[in-house]
Amino acid sequence: MQLHDLFNLFIGRLNDLHVRYMITGSVASIIYGEPRLTHDIDMVIAIDIKDIDLFEKAFPLEDFYCPPAEVIRVETARQQRGHFNLIHHKTGFKADVYTLGNDKLHLWAIENRRKIEMDGEVFWLASPEYVIIRKLEYFREGGSEKHLKDISGILRNSSDQIDFKQLNEKISERSLEREWLKIQESQ
Repeated sequence: MQLHDLFNLFIGRLNDLHVRYMITGSVASIIYGEPRLTHDIDMVIAIDIKDIDLFEKAFPLEDFYCPPAEVIRVETARQQRGHFNLIHHKTGFKADVYTLGNDKLHLWAIENRRKIEMDGEVFWLASPEYVIIRKLEYFREGGSEKHLKDISGILRNSSDQIDFKQLNEKISERSLEREWLKIQESQ
């Protein structure tokens, strides 16, 4: 199965439901940066509580692990860090789903996401600025060098798509100057 087919296991259903979402994490890093292995797709979704039953039906239990509607409601109601997983049984491919909540960066990013097309399917991708900011935060929280490598790949391959003024504003707002300096020193 091609990588875009794995993505489409989840994305096609979200498109059919007209759920606002954006792909982020390692998949966005691969698209903007350089290839690497990944075992899942990370996405942020903006779903209304009233649409959760439809969401659950879009991921039928015979094909997917999908948490019960009540779990999705609880996670969607969280103001920060709402999260659940979807897993396709046949392939084992997983989606880490983060809910929009009131996270200011998520709110900004969902309004600034990018529309791309791959093999006739529309995908909504987080902006490279958002991906870089989140990767800087993950590096600060856990120290994993893979986030720095992902950022370096994005800067090498997609710098023409980055609004550096906006990126620097977000870095300052989130106090990530030290982490950003580490990236700049390695370039």
